[in-house]
Amino acid sequence: MLFSLLYIPTRPTIPVSSFRPIMNYFNIQKTNITSYPTTFAYLISASKGDTVKLKRLVRALYHPGNYYLIHLDHGAPAWEHRDIAKFVASDQVFSQVGNVWIVKKPNLVTYRGPTMLATTLHAMAILLRTCKWDWFINLSASDYPLVTQDDLIHAFSDLPRNLNFIQHSGRLGWKLNKRAKPVIIDPALYSHNKSEIWWVIKQRTLPTAFKLYTGSAWTILSRSFAEYCIVGWDNLPRTLLLYYTNFVSSPEGYFQTLTCNSEDYRNTTVNHDLRYITWDNPPKQHPRSLGLKDYRGAVLSNRPFARKFKKNDRVLDKIDRLLLKRHHRHFTYGGWCSGSGEIYNTCSALQSENYGVLKPGPGARRLKSLLTRALSERNFRRQQCR
Repeated sequence: MLFSLLYIPTRPTIPVSSFRPIMNYFNIQKTNITSYPTTFAYLISASKGDTVKLKRLVRALYHPGNYYLIHLDHGAPAWEHRDIAKFVASDQVFSQVGNVWIVKKPNLVTYRGPTMLATTLHAMAILLRTCKWDWFINLSASDYPLVTQDDLIHAFSDLPRNLNFIQHSGRLGWKLNKRAKPVIIDPALYSHNKSEIWWVIKQRTLPTAFKLYTGSAWTILSRSFAEYCIVGWDNLPRTLLLYYTNFVSSPEGYFQTLTCNSEDYRNTTVNHDLRYITWDNPPKQHPRSLGLKDYRGAVLSNRPFARKFKKNDRVLDKIDRLLLKRHHRHFTYGGWCSGSGEIYNTCSALQSENYGVLKPGPGARRLKSLLTRALSERNFRRQQCR
């Protein structure tokens, strides 16, 4: 019964407060809803074998002022779904605040198919219906933060709420023949058995009704743009969704093409995904896994997130110790859990009187430096949709 209360149905029809577990509850969402200057809604996606990485990431990302929706691929074994449900249900802080949820009916996700995009839109719809937030962030279990959530909230607090951080380009290059022209079919759209995408022999011509853009699949989207993607007061979001159903790696193009072809949102794009990612030369299908030798470059990049990491890699311990002030199996340091007189708090419990308190550190300064540069007159307008 306790586990079932953690799940959000595919179509939530009741307010978020009805989903809170049966435990002591501070009711902070109602009484102090404006205490934090900005709020983030996270989608954290995981697949088979990711439970250890997922648990660590959730604890590193957690903050009572944000919202977290976990999607564990339908293809993961049943015991992993139960393990994640138990992890969320058994944590006292998650239960007290009631802001960590699991998708009850998960999707089957195929790499390079449209099912990843469908899962992202599904999560956006759930979070729009369920709670109030300013920006939506999609992460995988292989990602990790480089700043505390207090740092992130503080750095974003002065930004216009309509900004969308979407790395994009209208120059498709090699993707013209490898992405835009091929036609694929993803069996995960209609089958419970995971398999590779199918390639159609005949290719298609480039569209003339809109211009294609490409970029990073990892974004930070405004609530306004998320509503446009789901509700779509003109038909462009639906038209592009149908087009990208047969597109290779649709998450690398859908949001880019949608924003840059929309008169309402083409001037809201910051051409940056705010992730630290490194590639082999020449680049392979997946980015390099980061290790200790990448730590300095990741910090100097001033970016708030990095990917991808192997399970319990030693560099994660270094990030926890030096950047997040996070102890093993505890939360990242923040004003919400800091006790009086403690220099290096273990951050294992919510101090209810501290809800709304921010204690940003060096990470906030690094991130603000990056945002200032990205939003400067020299870069912001010049690097928007072309």
